[in-house]
Amino acid sequence: MADNAPSLAEQEAEYDAFVNENLRANYIAHFSHGMLGMTGFRIMMAPTFLPAYLFLITGSNFLVGLGQSLQQMGAVLSPMISASNVEHRKRVLPVAIRIGAAMRVQILLLALAGYFLTGSLLIFATFFFLFCLGFFMGQQRVAFQMLLAKVIPIERRGRLQAYRNIAGGAVAALLSYFAGAYFITHNVLGNGYATTFLLSFILTSIGLYVLWRFMREPEPPTIRPRVSMRERLRDFPELLGDRDYRNFLIAQLLVVAARISTPFCILYAADKMDMDGTAIGMLTLAFLGADTLSNLIWGHLGDRQGYRLTFIVSILIWMIALVLLIVAQGAVPIYLAFFGIGASMSGYMMSSSTIILEFGSRDDLPMRLAMSTTAETSMATIGPLAGGVIAWGFGYLPLFFISIAFLLAALLITAFMVREPRTR
Repeated sequence: MADNAPSLAEQEAEYDAFVNENLRANYIAHFSHGMLGMTGFRIMMAPTFLPAYLFLITGSNFLVGLGQSLQQMGAVLSPMISASNVEHRKRVLPVAIRIGAAMRVQILLLALAGYFLTGSLLIFATFFFLFCLGFFMGQQRVAFQMLLAKVIPIERRGRLQAYRNIAGGAVAALLSYFAGAYFITHNVLGNGYATTFLLSFILTSIGLYVLWRFMREPEPPTIRPRVSMRERLRDFPELLGDRDYRNFLIAQLLVVAARISTPFCILYAADKMDMDGTAIGMLTLAFLGADTLSNLIWGHLGDRQGYRLTFIVSILIWMIALVLLIVAQGAVPIYLAFFGIGASMSGYMMSSSTIILEFGSRDDLPMRLAMSTTAETSMATIGPLAGGVIAWGFGYLPLFFISIAFLLAALLITAFMVREPRTR
């Protein structure tokens, strides 16, 4: 190296200076992308519209579970592909934009299939596009979390996610009610669900454009050399050598396993109360409204106390909400249960995605994200399919009791076997 070349410490200082100088612009870019993108994706991912739509076109609990499983199956291997594709790059944004665009195309195709296809062809096309949506979703999670980690300091990430989720959640909650009460009830454009998906495509696409247009990405001083994905997989045992990360990963898998009942909450609610488009919209409003209101609490608590605590609290709320749903007799406790599920899932998503950024080194971050995402989506693939079989054979109540058992196990592991990564 030449004598006048900057040292690694100087390069790191320049990197930090770039981050600080562009923090305002990147904060606004991530906030805008998250607000608009989250709005569209939350309409798609809420445990109301999509399960209800799948049941409408299939008439089968098993096929509802299969459709949700196919979406997660698509995300099983793609995080590894994404991590292998970005960890050797100094600039991640171009790859992230391509992945995000491909993901949004699948939502558009879901809408078009709803408009123009019927019968078995509609079911096949819907399942295929859900698989592709999951495939690109798994890649996007790694790439976009990498971008977040590069440009937003650790002590500000929680609040950024909280503010963007509050804004996006508020818009999504209102749009969800409107979609249920108007699009679905009045079957707008011939298919209210397809029109809802089309709205999601438009909103998420605007968010992606804002990120591409305004984000300023730094180039890190060090990156990993490019190696084949097979060779990189050999490093996994070393990543799992961190006991706290390994135990957290086990807890995360148990929480994901608890989602076995999530697609069927709306179907169980339909047995307890009158269910029409307005009711679906109101339940989605309760779910996303809780997500919106709780995000600020999760973000501030996580930034100040660490995300291990928010992970634990979110699990407790989830357990209470499921118990409330089981004993509910009428609409009000069901709305409260969906509110609790929304708040808990919001806390889980923020906690699990942010705490992973704090284990280990920056250079290992892509593969650490990929490992956690692959493990999570592998379990999420099995869960809805198993849930469909159980619901088909034994009814909905066993699903909820199984979910509560998984959540209790995750709670105990996190409380007694995982140390807060910031203070260990």
